[in-house]
Amino acid sequence: MPIDSNFVRHQFPSLSRTHNNQPLIFLDGPAGTQVPELVINAISKYYSTSNSNTHGAFITAQETDQLIDRMRQRMAALIGAEGPETISIGQNTTTLNFALARAFSRLLKPGDEVLITQLDHEANRGPWLALRDFGIIVREVSLQATGVLDYDDFASKINENTRLVCLGMSSNSIGTVNNYKLVRQLSYRYNALLLLDAVHYAPHFYIDAQSIGCDFLLCSAYKFYGPHVGVLYSKPGALDRLPTDRLRTAGQTAPSSIETGTLNHAAIVGVSAAVDFIECLGQGTSTREKIIDAYKNIGMHEFALARKLYEGLKKIPGVSIVGQDFTNVKRAPTVSFTMEGKTPEQVCEQLAAKNICAWSGHFYAIHAIEVLGLLEKGGVTRLGVSVYNIDSEINLTVETIKKISAS
Repeated sequence: MPIDSNFVRHQFPSLSRTHNNQPLIFLDGPAGTQVPELVINAISKYYSTSNSNTHGAFITAQETDQLIDRMRQRMAALIGAEGPETISIGQNTTTLNFALARAFSRLLKPGDEVLITQLDHEANRGPWLALRDFGIIVREVSLQATGVLDYDDFASKINENTRLVCLGMSSNSIGTVNNYKLVRQLSYRYNALLLLDAVHYAPHFYIDAQSIGCDFLLCSAYKFYGPHVGVLYSKPGALDRLPTDRLRTAGQTAPSSIETGTLNHAAIVGVSAAVDFIECLGQGTSTREKIIDAYKNIGMHEFALARKLYEGLKKIPGVSIVGQDFTNVKRAPTVSFTMEGKTPEQVCEQLAAKNICAWSGHFYAIHAIEVLGLLEKGGVTRLGVSVYNIDSEINLTVETIKKISAS
């Protein structure tokens, strides 16, 4: 079923926002999407009716416990996990990954190896690079000029000493979707654990954690229409073996062994509502079927708009697309480019003057932009399509960039 854009857009109050009597065009989704009213109302309702800490005998504490449990169930359904016990909650993906890295620093021995990539967001590089302080060898898989990882290099660097492979499923800076299935096969060969960063993947494609066979998977709800909450999936038993930072009062078992302090209960309720929103865009007889169908619909809608954006920008003199094209490849609906004679920041400023929200820079994938030779030039201008974007917004954006290039 195609996405009903009128229905979708009516779910987002922010889309009615105007500036200088003109509507805003939100192509800033890769840094965080807009939020539907369903999520806003769920958060507000929690504060109005159930605000409490957990594990009490009274009604609001019991409701809070139930709402947290529901969020774990909803996230398990979203990513195809075995069950709610595999879903841990954190402040954000970066914080969760640092916590994992600290735990691994106590488990691994000097000479053990961890494999990361040059394409990844720093949240899936920095925590692991810090393991070098403990004598652990951290190797990097090379990024090619095409914006695709060098999988021959991957195969040459994984070996019998590799204990963990850390891979982004999709690049937040240039939209590349990595071959995580191949990487899983390579990691199986050496009995290495696999951690996937799905932050830029989860908004656009359905995930089946069990089918992939990953040991850990991270995502952030604010990238798929929810609030700022980080989510960690751990294969059953995987987290239980890690010596995480925890208080005496915390248990050793998943999902709570990596959760510190009092969680953001209202935001957690909002995450459940974000999954509810995604589910309502699909059809099926079960929650999982509806979610998979929704992602297929979202994917078709977003890919068509992103391809139109790509084709329009490609024709503009002085504009160079960074990364893959949209022909016979699976890639995220994220289009990054440079413009001759103007820095990415200048381009974004001129887009902002026309109420088009876009980002410039490296987006914390600083090493990828550096390897591509673009860091000293200010990085790239990034446009990201989300489910609420429409054809007319893409047309206006292309026309505006054409004028910016000619000015």
